Amino acid sequence: MKLLAVIVAVAAAAAAVYAWSNAGAAEAPHAGQAAPEFSLPSQDGSVVGLKDFRGKWVVLYFYPKDNTHGCTIEAHNFQHDLEKYTQNNAVVVGVSVDSTGSHQDFCAKQGLTFKLLADTDKRVSAEYGSLRNLVAIKMSARNTFLIDPDGKIAKVWIGVDPGKHSEEVLAALGELRKS
Repeated sequence: MKLLAVIVAVAAAAAAVYAWSNAGAAEAPHAGQAAPEFSLPSQDGSVVGLKDFRGKWVVLYFYPKDNTHGCTIEAHNFQHDLEKYTQNNAVVVGVSVDSTGSHQDFCAKQGLTFKLLADTDKRVSAEYGSLRNLVAIKMSARNTFLIDPDGKIAKVWIGVDPGKHSEEVLAALGELRKS
């Protein structure tokens, strides 16, 4: 009976921490809405905005932290498939709350050639409903937005699996380009 009370108490505490950590998280924009504009510095020091990609599909993916296991897997998969994105008139752009220096190191270490944007003030992550609190630290959630050439959100993925996500995005991109 004591074990059951402990399990219930732990579950209640975990639920409270989860609710607290996601309190105030904005809702992610939906398919069909105009994608929120942004302008952020990239790993090479250039400032990149959504407007720079008009006429192209944009894979805007948010991720928690440079040089961590899941984020590295996801980035490697996007890099591996980069030519397929190019063939589909698409660009891949990653966003996290890490600094441009951290992104520069991550790109150099992992051989990444697409843009990683530094959302150090956390504004863009919040506008895309992709800012989460992990106890006392705010970081980007693992969400992706496929934006069409006119700047409208075509598809949204929330809480993605980094191991198979690039394949999912490519499949959706192929279907959406047919329609």
